[in-house]
Amino acid sequence: MDSSPDSPRSYPRTERTTPTRARERAGYARELAHGILDDGYLCHLGYVRDGAPVVLPTLYARLGERLYLHGSTGSRAARTAAEEPVGLAVCVTVTHVDGLVLARSAFHHSVNYRSVVVHGVARPVTDPAEKRRALDVVVDQVLPGRAADCRPASARELAATALLALDLSEVSAKVRTGGPTDEPEDVALPHWSGVVPVRPGYGPPEPAGGEPTPDYLARLVGS
Repeated sequence: MDSSPDSPRSYPRTERTTPTRARERAGYARELAHGILDDGYLCHLGYVRDGAPVVLPTLYARLGERLYLHGSTGSRAARTAAEEPVGLAVCVTVTHVDGLVLARSAFHHSVNYRSVVVHGVARPVTDPAEKRRALDVVVDQVLPGRAADCRPASARELAATALLALDLSEVSAKVRTGGPTDEPEDVALPHWSGVVPVRPGYGPPEPAGGEPTPDYLARLVGS
């Protein structure tokens, strides 16, 4: 697969999406970026407020070439996006830690990770049909199958919910895999060196009522 920045299967490389270090770990293939985004549901939303940077954790979901960012209508980000003529300039990041990389020297310790950075302008979602569809996508991003197993938002609840739409156009991914990089002179040292894998885990669902546990929740345990 052609994953060069000039390929239609890749996002174009820009000054903002070109890392200043470890450039060999950067990737622009849409398949790569989508896979990293689809493996998570928590992002960090960065923007400038009153001349100072603000970074907030929030839920998100990807639908095609668009991210939907979840929030409240009372949030500063949602209000600012609504006040700006074209939306809110943002930087969204998603990161998964896959392993702790332990080298024989403190300097060479690292982590294996997968990350995506998205730059762009987020706009408020005002169309009711798009808002309902996007909200279902966000719920299913957190737990696939859940949107069909809960009551849809009422008109009042929908009005209290803010969703920002961010098109995926300026996107980069960055990945580190593999073991530690020990200095040749450190290999004989008696310190342990290697990788400790990191994986998300789910405990047994704890029901609030007497309903049986649905299959989509039961499958989480041990996944």
